[in-house]
Amino acid sequence: MNKTVYFYTLGCKVNTCESEEISENLKKLGYETVTEPGAGVAVVNSCTVTGESGRKTRQTLRRARRENPEAVVILTGCHVQAFPEDVKDLPEADVIVGNRNNAKIPEYLTRFLADRQRIVAAAAHEKGERFSAPPVSGTAEHTRAFFKIQDGCDRFCSYCVIPYAKGRSRSRPLEDVRATVARFAENGYREVVLVGIDLTDYGKDLGGVTLADAVYAAAEAEGIRRVRLGSLEPHNMTPEEIGRLTACEKLCPQFHLSLQSGSDAVLRRMNRHYTARQYADIVGRLRAGFPDCMITTDIICGFPGETEEEFAETVAFAEQIRFEKVHIFPYSLREGTRAAKMPDQVPNSVKDDRCARLAKVCGEIRAELLRSRIGRVYDVLFETPSKGKNRGYTANYMPVSVDLSAGDLQGTIRKVRILTAEESGCTGELTDGSEQSES
Repeated sequence: MNKTVYFYTLGCKVNTCESEEISENLKKLGYETVTEPGAGVAVVNSCTVTGESGRKTRQTLRRARRENPEAVVILTGCHVQAFPEDVKDLPEADVIVGNRNNAKIPEYLTRFLADRQRIVAAAAHEKGERFSAPPVSGTAEHTRAFFKIQDGCDRFCSYCVIPYAKGRSRSRPLEDVRATVARFAENGYREVVLVGIDLTDYGKDLGGVTLADAVYAAAEAEGIRRVRLGSLEPHNMTPEEIGRLTACEKLCPQFHLSLQSGSDAVLRRMNRHYTARQYADIVGRLRAGFPDCMITTDIICGFPGETEEEFAETVAFAEQIRFEKVHIFPYSLREGTRAAKMPDQVPNSVKDDRCARLAKVCGEIRAELLRSRIGRVYDVLFETPSKGKNRGYTANYMPVSVDLSAGDLQGTIRKVRILTAEESGCTGELTDGSEQSES
């Protein structure tokens, strides 16, 4: 019997972590995760964040069946959880599981192999449920371990179905954070990235605990050189919380702080509970507390009712903040949300035009900010070499490439002088001959 499993993971880093959790659970049945199709089990872990997710899920499911013709095909993830009726009859899937039931995938697989009867299991999330995830010892990344410490969301932004797909906010206990990051360190990881659906809400269900406590718990692991935070929301980023984060020497000075729009009117329609000025104040405190830090963000163009004047406010705000990188998305209509029923839906051609215009402005700012680092020396954690280069990231998340003539640097932290920079990243040269600790 072919006891291998191959994953098709769509969406965010939280989904990547959940694929790792499924992999760990299947190891108990003797399954080995492989990096090429042709496995005995194929798992499609779906996303539901955009209106295109249903199409992408079906497309990926067909691909999984085509590339693994003899496999048991398992469909799981956010799209299954949020829209079970949309997927329950898809013929390519043998087992269909909502993400709330991921822990039962080994049980469902065993049952299917015994009787070959199709299984559909998508139980709804319940209010008050606790954080649940199997222990993990590593991730697909070789040098950075992505670690889910929070799940669910209580925000209900008007464009988003994630609270329905992921349930309410819940947090991994601190003792579990300490133990898991210690295992990552023992297995050779140098950096841990703490991720969640609404990471800034970490600890609200634990009583007197905040995200800063999780950062300090992760930083206790002796072999971990860096603790990095995944995507953050502006709420709970109080002066007190930022002050606590500032005092953690291992915390990377890079913050992906979701904006979505620089127009207060659009933010209100999105049900985002902050103003552009409040957001700018948070950025100011982060930059004051973390010298040379990088601020990155997400922006949606063409939200329902967005006027040219409101879009211009977003462009001006991006120029004011000077983000080091911006992920730009055209608004994607998602059935089941309030935004889908709003009047004045923006034509796709206008969305695309606004995305292109904003990308040009933000790309020029990014290139200028990276060029301002030329001549400076940074510690770079190198990842798997690719395209003839050693590639890695500084603590503030600048991508840096070094020639392979220096040897394979994977997993090491080396001092690098930045020689050139453009929008796609930097090139540099080693300034030392041995591995360095972070300063």
